[in-house]
Amino acid sequence: MTRVQQIGVVIGLAIVALLTVLRAGDPGIFKLIRGVTFDEYQRLVPRSFEPMPVRVIDIDEASLREFGQWPWPRDRLALLVDRLSAMGASAIAFDILFAEPDRLSPRNVVAEVAGVDPSLAEKLPDNDEIFAGAIAEKPVVLGFGLSNVGNYRPPVKAGFAFTGESPVSAPPYLGASTPLRPQLEANAAGLGHISLNPGNPSPVVRAVPLFLTDGEQLYPNLAIEALRVAQGASTYVLSGAPDRAGIMTSVKIGEFVVPLTAAGELWLYVSPDRAERYISARQVLAAEGASPAVAAAIDGSIVFVGTSAAGLQDIRVTALGENVPGVSLHAQAIEQILSGHFLSRPDWADGLEILVIAVLGCLLVVVTTFVSPAVALICGLLITAMALVASWLSFLYAGLLLDPLAPIVSGSIIHFAATSFKILVIDRERREVRRAFGHYLSPSLLHRIEHNRDALRLGGDDRELTVMFVDVRNFTEISERLAPTDVVAFLNTLLDALSRHVVANEGTLDKFIGDSIMAFWNAPVDVADHQTKAVRTALAMRETLAELNAGDAFGFGADQEVGIGIGVHTGLACVGNMGAKTRFNYSAVGDAVNVAARIESSCKEVGFDILISDSTARSVRGMALIEAGALPLKGKSSRTQILAVVGDERVAASQEFAALEVVHRQLMQALQSHSRNSRKLMGTAKLRAVQVTGGLAEFYKRLSGRTDHFREVPERVEKSAVD
Repeated sequence: MTRVQQIGVVIGLAIVALLTVLRAGDPGIFKLIRGVTFDEYQRLVPRSFEPMPVRVIDIDEASLREFGQWPWPRDRLALLVDRLSAMGASAIAFDILFAEPDRLSPRNVVAEVAGVDPSLAEKLPDNDEIFAGAIAEKPVVLGFGLSNVGNYRPPVKAGFAFTGESPVSAPPYLGASTPLRPQLEANAAGLGHISLNPGNPSPVVRAVPLFLTDGEQLYPNLAIEALRVAQGASTYVLSGAPDRAGIMTSVKIGEFVVPLTAAGELWLYVSPDRAERYISARQVLAAEGASPAVAAAIDGSIVFVGTSAAGLQDIRVTALGENVPGVSLHAQAIEQILSGHFLSRPDWADGLEILVIAVLGCLLVVVTTFVSPAVALICGLLITAMALVASWLSFLYAGLLLDPLAPIVSGSIIHFAATSFKILVIDRERREVRRAFGHYLSPSLLHRIEHNRDALRLGGDDRELTVMFVDVRNFTEISERLAPTDVVAFLNTLLDALSRHVVANEGTLDKFIGDSIMAFWNAPVDVADHQTKAVRTALAMRETLAELNAGDAFGFGADQEVGIGIGVHTGLACVGNMGAKTRFNYSAVGDAVNVAARIESSCKEVGFDILISDSTARSVRGMALIEAGALPLKGKSSRTQILAVVGDERVAASQEFAALEVVHRQLMQALQSHSRNSRKLMGTAKLRAVQVTGGLAEFYKRLSGRTDHFREVPERVEKSAVD
């Protein structure tokens, strides 16, 4: 990495950190964009309208023309309650405040007339008492509003039970509320707040707080209080976080469980406004009584009483962009709960989005700095597409609200900044080269220098390499009894499992040659202690093959084990790009490569799976190695001393190997001196070998047939004898 690239990475990461901190602070613009995004999702796939036992008794324009302007006298509302109750409404919730006495009550009207005997006023009916009597013993829920004056808080008609830590401090704070008429407050079956988005400046109602709190007591909203009363439930069961107070996760209302935000809000998943949701109050209060169709619609339904009249100014904006009566949003909340179609923005959503900005931002910085702008642009577009698709699919199939725009906008800023830096600073080096050499070189040659094609030239360098060959034993026999596709599957399984160890130990995979693997160490970059790493790779391959055989990974059966031979040699080789000018490979050639291949072939003759040359063994410390003789390798004029790799440092430190090593050394001396004692020592070595590993049994079994590999031989032998 050049210094300029280092500066680019540092600047890019600083921008990533800044954007991550900015998103963690979640400023208003981020919330606005996030809300608009989620609105668009709902507009694309709104909640389907389904017939539900939920109705809005609408004090609409037709009702006002029929019965006069609002507010109506409360004896008319008492009649409304009586008729709704008689038609079988399971709950009657008023999205109306009853904070002041009914000024249309006869008692109040007469009391304001000058000269009237006060005792006469006392004998006249009071509409508040009539209304209070009508709602007594009926499933009526009254609403209360928030107030900035006083400290009045209404009584709570329900109980609360908690699981997890207490969530009492989670919802929005209720400082004071509008007081209800005492007799109405006392006779109502339930009380709920009617605020849809307290403290939220947005005109769009996206989430409704189901609870408010004064720090000690929770207060339900009108919708869920109506649901509770309709079911005859007495208690809300709230779930909090298991290890942190002040967080809500869900609430159980009778038979229904509702997921909540941490602040106790319900994300509204709205359906288009439909006429089927509304029944005009005029139809219920008709002198001849409600029609059978109206009675059937109300029977068993949760009924919300509110107004859609424009002059009464209770119009709200939904996520679909529709202007609807506020009372209809209470009804939609209940529809949503009954249908079970929820939206949720989990507590971990913010953390995930912050993490995505940080991780993808760092990735973009690296990609933009080290690859071409075109590739970086493609990566940025892919990230954008992935964020959008993941967010959309999460909404569509799981109802999860995950913000795609914050990562996308942040990623775009990061990509633009990093690309600009690269164009302005890093590419400046190319312009300097052109200015410096433009006086001396032709444009075509200068173009080649600018693009630094030297790394792609044919040729190589001489380096000390440790080369490994791996070959499958009896592969011809295996392939004869398998179909071609099964042979490919077998090789893919085996070679994939073995080759991973080469990469894990800093080796270079050169090529796969049928059923063989060629790999080398110490190129293209220097690898410290490359001989030991090659031997560790061989031991890891042995262990992996044993696991594959034990698990019958190839499907050959427990009695059909696969074997391999591994040869390792260290020596000088030429490594680099080799082939044609239009197509070449990075590979190694030379005597060291040939010797490693011959050592691997010798595994069959020696009867052991891992053999290394003496040049490799000299740099390997602590491993369990034993001499395997000096072998005449094909193409070599002198014999090559090889050793068998019994195990790693743990095996080398064991008492069993120490005992074997003593006997093996004595056996080597006996074979070199033609001692008659060699047969006895060979038997002892076999017994010792069994205690170390079963793999040495074949090694010592074949030892008697190749005693000439351990006898003194001339430094060089005739090539014809070797061949």
